[in-house]
Amino acid sequence: MTILSGWFPRLTIHSADSKGPWGGGGSGGGDDDKSGGPRNPWAQPPSGKPRGTGAGPSALDEFLKRARSSGGGGGGFGGGGRPRIPGVPGAGQLWAIGVGVVVVAWIALTSFHSIGPQQRGIVTFLGRYAGTLEPGIRFTLPAPFVDVTKVDVAAINTDTFPDESGADSPTDKLMLTSDQNIVDLDYSVRWQISNPQDFAFQIDDPRETLRATAQSAMRAVVATATLDDAIGSGRNAMEAQVQQSMQEILDRYNAGIRIQGVAIKGAQAPVQVADAFKEVSAAQQKAQGDISKARGYAQQVLAKAQGEAAAFDVIYAQYKLAPEVTRRRMYYDTMEQVLARSDKTIIESPGVVPYLPLPRVTRSVPDAVPAPPAIQNQGAAQ
Repeated sequence: MTILSGWFPRLTIHSADSKGPWGGGGSGGGDDDKSGGPRNPWAQPPSGKPRGTGAGPSALDEFLKRARSSGGGGGGFGGGGRPRIPGVPGAGQLWAIGVGVVVVAWIALTSFHSIGPQQRGIVTFLGRYAGTLEPGIRFTLPAPFVDVTKVDVAAINTDTFPDESGADSPTDKLMLTSDQNIVDLDYSVRWQISNPQDFAFQIDDPRETLRATAQSAMRAVVATATLDDAIGSGRNAMEAQVQQSMQEILDRYNAGIRIQGVAIKGAQAPVQVADAFKEVSAAQQKAQGDISKARGYAQQVLAKAQGEAAAFDVIYAQYKLAPEVTRRRMYYDTMEQVLARSDKTIIESPGVVPYLPLPRVTRSVPDAVPAPPAIQNQGAAQ
């Protein structure tokens, strides 16, 4: 009640007063009335003249005028802009020049392609194969309509197994041989791109496909070989078989890859049984050495026998021509060989002691034998 009682007198005073907050209300407003109150800005000016006629410009007119003067030359609200300087392009022309430069740069950077002597360019139009660019400076439609992928067809690529980056598992190189042994293989594959189109479109991931094919072919070949072949002299044959098998598989895939060669860099037993395999390998090498020695000795004996047989043939031919002379000569040769190994001296003359001890006589140095003692029986000497 206190608040309402305070407001009622005020409402009563304002309602009783004929003037509003902007001046007199009954006369329609105008300039300041006689009481000195402020003029209503939205009321008609005095003497019934319309607003803006004869009186000064309103605040809205001033705002519109300033907005026109602040706009660009000839733009915005029109009228009162800054004067255009002759020879200097306007804003529209600058935009056109900028767009033109961007278009020229876009075409130059995406339409001209430099293809090296060892490269080929695979062209795709909206994702579809459109052709192959030969070496030189070639022109195509700009990107993104046309995309060109350069492929090196002369480089020899090498993949190692296991991968040097350590991506492969340690068990990937363990393979089972035909004699139920496990061998640890390290090998490499050299390959080259033979058909750029097939290489780019026939296989999703050519390098991963190549690695899977190499591992499959190597395991298939090792499964038909023995441990001795894998760690010994059979490596060359295994490499040739793996290369042929890989090429056949990749040709069926139309991979566009040519296998240049396969090389087995290391073949050994697993680490768990490495010591035992080293002993087995040493024993095998010793056995091979003994076999080689035996074969060499057999060759010597055979050569000697063949020589004696040839000599016998010669003697037999002479024997047929002169049997008696040949027989006597053979007897003398045989007796010479037999008696050459004896320390006895036999004298067949009559009246002489048949056995004379000669301790100084040796077979090895016959020239150094001293003269025998004087024979007691002179007749024997004669």
